[in-house]
Amino acid sequence: MSLPQNKNSMANYRRKPFEVFYRNFLILFVSCFSFVKGNASGREICPQANAVKTITKTIYHQGIKRIYHIYLPSNFNREMPAPMIIALHGGGGKGSKFETGTTNGTLTAAADKQGVVLVFPEGMNKHWNDGRTEIFKKKKAYDDVAFISKVIDAMIQYYHIDSQRIYATGISNGGFMAIRLALELPEKIAAIAPVAAQLTKALENKKPVLPVSIMMLNGTLDPLVPFAGGSIKVFKFSKSRGEVLSVAATIEHFKEYNKCKMPLEKKLVPDKVADDGTRIEIQSYTTCEKETEVISVKVIGGGHTWPGGKQYLKPRWVGTVSREINASEMIVNFFLKHARKKLTKRQ
Repeated sequence: MSLPQNKNSMANYRRKPFEVFYRNFLILFVSCFSFVKGNASGREICPQANAVKTITKTIYHQGIKRIYHIYLPSNFNREMPAPMIIALHGGGGKGSKFETGTTNGTLTAAADKQGVVLVFPEGMNKHWNDGRTEIFKKKKAYDDVAFISKVIDAMIQYYHIDSQRIYATGISNGGFMAIRLALELPEKIAAIAPVAAQLTKALENKKPVLPVSIMMLNGTLDPLVPFAGGSIKVFKFSKSRGEVLSVAATIEHFKEYNKCKMPLEKKLVPDKVADDGTRIEIQSYTTCEKETEVISVKVIGGGHTWPGGKQYLKPRWVGTVSREINASEMIVNFFLKHARKKLTKRQ
């Protein structure tokens, strides 16, 4: 990717490189997210026009007030244990805007249909500590794994969430965070579905103590997180935001974590939308330890986007949104196939 080639923008970039970089970084990683404007009262928020009704809660962690938003499906019954999905916004985004800006309402629609509770936590300063130590050299690194663990405990206690059916998804920085949860909190997370994210170099030597099912959704033409692995960059001349393994290498790692057996199954999905410039190929390992699965949804021609979601920035900045699949429905259906059975941790 390159900056707009006009004299004023290039002059500004030379004079104030950090300011321009940071501004554009926020714009590009803004996976603009969610529903209604939140508050910190913990009271139910009245929906605005075209908004989804949510509840905003606070919890203290490391002496800091943290916020998360809850969506309850229409058939929610506090007496019946419900599955729960933690949806993590991208860098520069907000949990309170995940639905309106990223999935275009498809995740709440899919969750409502299946009776799934959604939780949209807020990262500190609009970011998650996903394990990439490179981006925290001069900044405080918050313990987001423990924060999300506390949120899970609170949801189980107050909303009777089924502790065996808790899942995590997210886009970009949120997708990296979902992967970190699988590696460091597998006793509470049954499955993950990162979008536009892979295993980072910083975490490649970590191994989960329990197998965790994973379904990855990645665009082959993602301009920010390279499908083939390498440096995460907003622009080709900007500083690296960390290193990622390729999609294939990430799948190989989880195949080993979950002790999957051959063969690898491949399926090219019929082209349903001829003019969107994308195709879908699914690669699956379905015979893995404790009935886990490892799946790669390859969005051929897709970008740094949520398939079936919103084209939140022009394709020249973030790539194309595929209309071939509804990623939200696919993720919810995948999650509901898996439950965290009471397992003994590996030694």
